[in-house]
Amino acid sequence: MPKATENPYVVQPVMKALKVLELVARHGHEIALTAVSKESRIPKTTTFRYLQTLSAAGFLDHNRATDRYTLGPQMRSIARADASVSKVRTLARPAMIELMHEFNETVNLAVKGNGTIVYIDLIEANRSLRMQARIGDSHPMHSTALGKAILAFLPEAERQRQLDQPLTERTGRTLLEREEIERQLRQVARTGYATEMGENEDGAMCISAPILDEDGYPVAALSISAPLMRMPHSLAAKAGARLREIAAGISARLGSQPAAAG
Repeated sequence: MPKATENPYVVQPVMKALKVLELVARHGHEIALTAVSKESRIPKTTTFRYLQTLSAAGFLDHNRATDRYTLGPQMRSIARADASVSKVRTLARPAMIELMHEFNETVNLAVKGNGTIVYIDLIEANRSLRMQARIGDSHPMHSTALGKAILAFLPEAERQRQLDQPLTERTGRTLLEREEIERQLRQVARTGYATEMGENEDGAMCISAPILDEDGYPVAALSISAPLMRMPHSLAAKAGARLREIAAGISARLGSQPAAAG
């Protein structure tokens, strides 16, 4: 159980609900309300409300026949996603180091958020002028090559849901016209990699390719980012081809078929 905290910003009911969730998770099988209340030292009525709320949110399952609780689909989905991210990061890390040495530019790994991409790993080049992204940062999907690489390979309905969200303007070059963005995504789907120039960060360029799982779903994207002045068209094309090749190799290790990865 987490220890009590004196942090004035902690919401105690949320903390207690999380303690209940942790208790059910550690129990390993169905557990009754009375047992949860006793072990958590939370009044039975309050425990019941926490259990029902967590069940309604999908974090727990309530077996009405036995009146017991166990982990729900939302919790299992989070666990699977965490395992998937860890696996992708492990598989991609050696390739990222290889790319950084080959191009001497920053290499990034990101996954899809809600209308955003989230950086989960990066290898910085040994140069004084570098891009500003950090692990944990999130940027809009529509303004980044990482986001476009993922968007282009999403199922149609999910891609439309992502694009239906407000499109923020990061720089004066950020594309906001839906038709033009979709035209770009069709091109990304054909070439296998995405390019953005100054759309997310002034004076910066990024090239990215998607990493696909066994179902052809884009679980992540790999990119090379650099100042525009260091990435002429010929070098950008070479970087795109290498990213596509390396991303396809990682995809294959995740079970993706060559045709889907290409």
